[in-house]
Amino acid sequence: MTGRPAGGAGKRTSRRPPPGAGGGPPGRGRSESRGLGGDQVEGRRSVRELLGAGRRPVRDVWVSEAVDDSPLITEILRLAAEAGVVVRRVSRGRLDAEARTDAPQGVIAHARALEEVPLEDLCERRTGTESPFLLVLDGVTDPQNLGAIIRTADGAGATGMVLPRHRAAHLTPAVTKAAAGAVEHLPIAVVPGIPGALSVLADRGVWTVGLDGGAPQTIWDLSVATEPVAIVLGAEGEGLSRLARNRCDVLVSIPQRGQLPSLNVAAAAAVAAFEIARRRV
Repeated sequence: MTGRPAGGAGKRTSRRPPPGAGGGPPGRGRSESRGLGGDQVEGRRSVRELLGAGRRPVRDVWVSEAVDDSPLITEILRLAAEAGVVVRRVSRGRLDAEARTDAPQGVIAHARALEEVPLEDLCERRTGTESPFLLVLDGVTDPQNLGAIIRTADGAGATGMVLPRHRAAHLTPAVTKAAAGAVEHLPIAVVPGIPGALSVLADRGVWTVGLDGGAPQTIWDLSVATEPVAIVLGAEGEGLSRLARNRCDVLVSIPQRGQLPSLNVAAAAAVAAFEIARRRV
């Protein structure tokens, strides 16, 4: 942490323009939007949110002939009918053969892939909303962890997420199911590398806060929680990469009182995100 601001004292205002004012390195273009994945959606809550959000076209919905008449299934059928989406009744065996998760809960939808959002767009304050509040994932590879973090980000009111293009989980059916539909509401940028993305965030006025178990400062003492901020989380087991750690403005830890040395990355994301949310209320 040598040379880094202690919790965000005034160093930032002298070297960064305000969010949305530009100021990136000369010649840096806006990132291109590509498909994120998420074209096959499984699980009742995830399919319900897909239809309810209306963010992208849905080709069809498969419903098992053996499925019960639960409130969620009834709502899925209603939303599909209202949107003019084809509903196909198929045998349980046919649906399970199509599924890419262990428990599709009797329903699968096929839709257009989610679109990436340019990283620069995530740095801008939205009209009538709070300043940017982002989660940046430095190589999270477990689909369940990624899905849980996306669900947490939505619940905590985060305005976006940043994922690396390589060596990380993306929006597979397992991820969208674990996220319980939150992928329909959370803008996500995919970047070539996290260290470079942290530099872009810096140029755009967003404080980058790395979670590191060895950091002497705790997240409870973070003074920039109400500023444009990005929580940076490392990979399972390895934590933050050296380059990402060095690019963060400040490193903070989550105080622990038990015997285990660290939290699961999804649990750490939940603690940190809701602490930021609490401070921003």
